[in-house]
Amino acid sequence: MKLKPADSIRGKVELPGDKSISHRAAMFAAIADGETRIENFSRAVDCHTTLDAVESLGVCVQRNGTTIIINGKGKTGLTAPKGPIDCGNSGTTIRILSGILAGQSFDSILTGDESLAKRPMKRIIEPLRKMGAKIEAINDRVPIHIFGGQPLVGVEHEMQIASAQVKSCILLAGLNAAGNTTVIEPVATRDHTERMLSWFGIDVVEEDIDPGKLISIDGSAGLTARDLSIPADISSAAFFLVAAACLPNSELTMPNVGINPTRHAILEVLQQLGAIIAVENHRIVCNESVADLTVRSKKGSDRLDGSSNTLSGDIIANLIDEIPILAILGTQLESGLEIRDAAELRFKESDRITSIVENLRRMGAEVVEFPDGFRVECSKLKGAVIDSFGDHRIAMAFAVAALFADGETKINDAECVDISFPGFFETLASVVKSERPA
Repeated sequence: MKLKPADSIRGKVELPGDKSISHRAAMFAAIADGETRIENFSRAVDCHTTLDAVESLGVCVQRNGTTIIINGKGKTGLTAPKGPIDCGNSGTTIRILSGILAGQSFDSILTGDESLAKRPMKRIIEPLRKMGAKIEAINDRVPIHIFGGQPLVGVEHEMQIASAQVKSCILLAGLNAAGNTTVIEPVATRDHTERMLSWFGIDVVEEDIDPGKLISIDGSAGLTARDLSIPADISSAAFFLVAAACLPNSELTMPNVGINPTRHAILEVLQQLGAIIAVENHRIVCNESVADLTVRSKKGSDRLDGSSNTLSGDIIANLIDEIPILAILGTQLESGLEIRDAAELRFKESDRITSIVENLRRMGAEVVEFPDGFRVECSKLKGAVIDSFGDHRIAMAFAVAALFADGETKINDAECVDISFPGFFETLASVVKSERPA
């Protein structure tokens, strides 16, 4: 994909349904009793991988664009797949589905692509074994063989790493476990699972503790089907927020964006750095906070900046997907930007720290790499050949960087954006305004 520099971004963007919520909607509807109609389901390849996975477990799935109808089988009504379940590139699919499958009566094998095979699975395997599951995985990596018919027992599990996927895996396993299952989070992570379980009729007990949060469910509970409408994905919105905030004479509106309190840290950070973002028509839809966002660039030659341009600590867990685009933002801040406590980035679709640093250097940015993050200085970017490393968020982040750069930028393996945002480049092109030659 070749991109040219831009003068501004103006217009309105309809963003795809939230990827994290769509994954959960498909899996939770599959184990609910009754029919669930899901509106604005994500077009992302990863989310349709999840639909394929639940279909392989005997669940009837009807697809009509972004409207999905799922006839749930109940939490113990799934049937044995005919072969290994291919989770593709999706860490969310394999980790949450493992929790559901741990309490089933049949054996299952979960596989994935080369990228997924590199991602750590010990973080879900250990707590599931603690609950009584029998699991085999060489070096705790994909493929994962889950043996059915094992009686599970509710546990109290204290998380060692901030991960909504791990939390969700344990809670879903807890639905087929005797007694209560409790997860203790040292740092609160995105809470879509808790909100959706409650939407489907599960009594979720939540308690704030110091530090962190306690979440508990009763294994005797079952899910009752209920229709869902999924908000637009704030992680997808982040790319457009940064582009419009940095390019002069820009104004962009994005309706129906999910602003879940555990996900809207990107808005807070951008606003603290001087971005002008209006959050309007705030409402609650299916237990999720939703609003319309309008971002405007600063007037004249004013640039974004902040008094402390270091992001670290607890906020990182709720910014983890937005860090690639924040790295691009750092090149436009007078004081640059430093990210720390983000070592989890090394275990995503690519080693995102290395991917970010290498590509920023190709574009002429001044950047220093740390084991847990990086520091990028205010830099004048130049067009370059970018490697996406097969990582959708890297490709999209550097598409925005291309808008700020002098000259043409080429992104290799750009089609990987379909993992989370099919049509991203067309959507971006629809609002980019440019009168400059490349």
